[in-house]
Amino acid sequence: MTMPRRRPGRPRRDETRPTREVVLTAATALFAERGFDAVGLREVAAAAGVDVATVAHHTGTKAALYEACFARVFAAERDVLTEAAEQARAALDAGPDAARRALHELVDVFVDFLEDRPETTALWLRRWLEPQRHAELDQRYADPLYRLVAELLTAAAATGALAEPTPHITVRSLVWATHGHVVALAAGAPGARERREFRAFVHRLLDGLYGSPTP
Repeated sequence: MTMPRRRPGRPRRDETRPTREVVLTAATALFAERGFDAVGLREVAAAAGVDVATVAHHTGTKAALYEACFARVFAAERDVLTEAAEQARAALDAGPDAARRALHELVDVFVDFLEDRPETTALWLRRWLEPQRHAELDQRYADPLYRLVAELLTAAAATGALAEPTPHITVRSLVWATHGHVVALAAGAPGARERREFRAFVHRLLDGLYGSPTP
């Protein structure tokens, strides 16, 4: 039996991964690089190694595909941050030093996540270039994570572990600083050194805000 030949120049789809995941991976990379308007479904299909009907079948319209990319990165980020936040919340009863160390670890988890998935930063920065468009994506896929950490800071303040009058501003400032760090890495900043220095900076920032944990 003769197997059908793949058309010349067409990328081979990763048969070990579900088709929807392959499509979303390709679409995320394209939207992160070019933004919403500059990407078409046919380009996504070509990058994923499928036909355009398959893309439409799995994700629907381009707007639905765009949202699915944000939902995908949100789910991954939510999983790692929720676990770290739960560990930090459990440390609140152990006193201020334990709470501050847990905050260091929580921020490290967030930094690691974005460093390992720079397309997340690029995807969000492209969206934020037009803040009035697709604003509902912030409400669905950014605000819940901001609230998760802001509520943790509020709970820590309630126990006396730290003083934090504006947790929402602190969280947003840390998020933007980390996105800026990821952009610097993408632009060619020395990787290992930049990562070490950024972690040290964030720890100093937290220590300045809340006090340094006792060794």
